Amino acid sequence: MSGILAVRLDADGDVLLTGPAVRALAASGPVDVLAAPAGAAAARLLPGVREVLTFDAPWSGYAPPPVDAPAVRDLVARLAGRRYAEAVVFTSFHQSPLPMALLARLAGIGRVAATSVDYPGSLLDVRHHRPDGLHEVEAALDLARAAGHRLPPGDDGRLAVEASAADVRTPDGPYVVVHPGASVPARAPRREVAREIVAELARRGRRVVVTGGPAETALAREVAHGDPRASDLSGRTDLAGLAGVLARASCVVVGNTGPAHLAAAVGTPVVSLFSPVVPAARWAPWGVPTVLLGDQGAPCAGTRARACPVPGHPCLDIDPEAVADAVDLLAPVSGEVLA
Repeated sequence: MSGILAVRLDADGDVLLTGPAVRALAASGPVDVLAAPAGAAAARLLPGVREVLTFDAPWSGYAPPPVDAPAVRDLVARLAGRRYAEAVVFTSFHQSPLPMALLARLAGIGRVAATSVDYPGSLLDVRHHRPDGLHEVEAALDLARAAGHRLPPGDDGRLAVEASAADVRTPDGPYVVVHPGASVPARAPRREVAREIVAELARRGRRVVVTGGPAETALAREVAHGDPRASDLSGRTDLAGLAGVLARASCVVVGNTGPAHLAAAVGTPVVSLFSPVVPAARWAPWGVPTVLLGDQGAPCAGTRARACPVPGHPCLDIDPEAVADAVDLLAPVSGEVLA
């Protein structure tokens, strides 16, 4: 086996944002993706991916594991056995690719490309410098271009997934999805705010579907609050099933988390409740009509905080009427979506 190894050791949303760059690599040859367990499901949905490998890296993720020397040796052996011609290591602007570049070298991968602020020594053949002002999607594509790979003609660089429609019962007729949770707590609205958003949408005659992962069922149940116009689908879908639910929605209301990017990947407009702990210019939903709400000048701006450092989480203390107005703009009751 040979080909290109694309590495993205982050969560689902990060992997989805790397999707266009992965398609650029795939235009040059077969591509496998090395993903973290938290991002493997998204990697399996990306067009152009031959196979997904997993590795729980001790230098990345929300709760990194301790260093496991046998697991590291096993990864190096697996990569060596596949005889990749090239590895492209994708990271966020604040992460270092060098630990992974070292493992790629130990696995005998002859060409390694990555974006690196730190001096890489002999670890990188292509040391990419990220231009200022790029969204994460653009930054990944810029790295792919620096490594010699471009999107094929006709590919517009938007997010995309290959997800078949799952057998998940959703309301008849138009509905709005509210996804109240986030893998990073600082990026989700308070549950009281999310519950009021659902209530306001229902008051305006909207059908609402509340979604969430298996660990978010109590949150979703509280947010749906027994409203007869709200359906609770939390814990009932895998990522592919959630993609189907989002694809059939008129609009999605969600924080800066994986389902925001999954909604963009299936072409559904997003009302983004965006906490400024990371810059919206880099992480906002990509390629779909979006209304971004939240105080981008709040004291937490740019801190990369995982738990809100400001009492009351004021940056996402958003008026439910403003959220419902944004939904009305993106998905008018007539069904016509405004770009």
